Amino acid sequence: MSYNLITILGPTAVGKTKLGVRLADIFNCEIISADSRQVYKGMDIGTGKDLSCYQINKKQIKYHLIDVIEPKDEFNLFEFVKQFNLIFPKIKESNKTPLMVGGTGLYLSSILQKYKLRKADFSEKIIAKLETQSTERLVENLKNLNPKLHNTTDLLDRDRIIKAIVVERSKEFDNEINTYVKSFNIGIKEKRETIKERINLRLKHRLNNGMIDEVKNLMNSGISYERLKLLGLEYKFIAMYLNGELNYNDMYQKLDSSINNFAKRQMTWFRKMEKEGCVINWIDGADFDEAKKLISRNYFNE
Repeated sequence: MSYNLITILGPTAVGKTKLGVRLADIFNCEIISADSRQVYKGMDIGTGKDLSCYQINKKQIKYHLIDVIEPKDEFNLFEFVKQFNLIFPKIKESNKTPLMVGGTGLYLSSILQKYKLRKADFSEKIIAKLETQSTERLVENLKNLNPKLHNTTDLLDRDRIIKAIVVERSKEFDNEINTYVKSFNIGIKEKRETIKERINLRLKHRLNNGMIDEVKNLMNSGISYERLKLLGLEYKFIAMYLNGELNYNDMYQKLDSSINNFAKRQMTWFRKMEKEGCVINWIDGADFDEAKKLISRNYFNE
């Protein structure tokens, strides 16, 4: 079976979007975003949507799974896979190449490692049964279901623990399933210090160019403080600052540190994917010529 999907992945701040758009332009692609927060409307600066980047050479590159849901609503792994399975064949039918771009490890794994999913059962009966358990017991259950739990926020809030248990129970992993997707994967890597510097510069720029107002606008639109904290990183710490829990300097320092830790966790996830047999062709930086050469040779057999 030949490849029928190209994937560009990597940690935050390595230039995935710009590289993806340039490649989409020359290879006649439509982009499928694999980013768990860019799906939310009104969360633009904090998630780095960079929608202007999708305009190139006086052409609009079509993208999917960006700005598709309100922040008050929940978007999860099951919904991502469901949407991917609707979008992917439509792109193929239009004689274009699907190009998945993103850094959300779970979303990428679900496609590249062929997760089998059944819809999570959030019925009142299931929830009520879980709610009878102590928080300690719930945490133990969740860790048993997923010993490599990467999202530690799931262990801090009782409702999130229960929700995470239901989601974990709905996941099945089967290496032997031969689904219709076969992806050629390119990973962008950078030196740790380079990523750290880029994150720092990007954070300063975003804070000085409307990111705090973006969080204020979300609050004014009715998004609760608790919901913003669950949305993580920029939305969590800026909400804490606006709520008077952190001063500006503490907010900045904690946010900078958290984004750097997030980038490390992303690389850990990608290494885990490789250990489990997922082939990732790594390039140094968002090298357009190298990526173009790899895709031409491997995907298009040129």
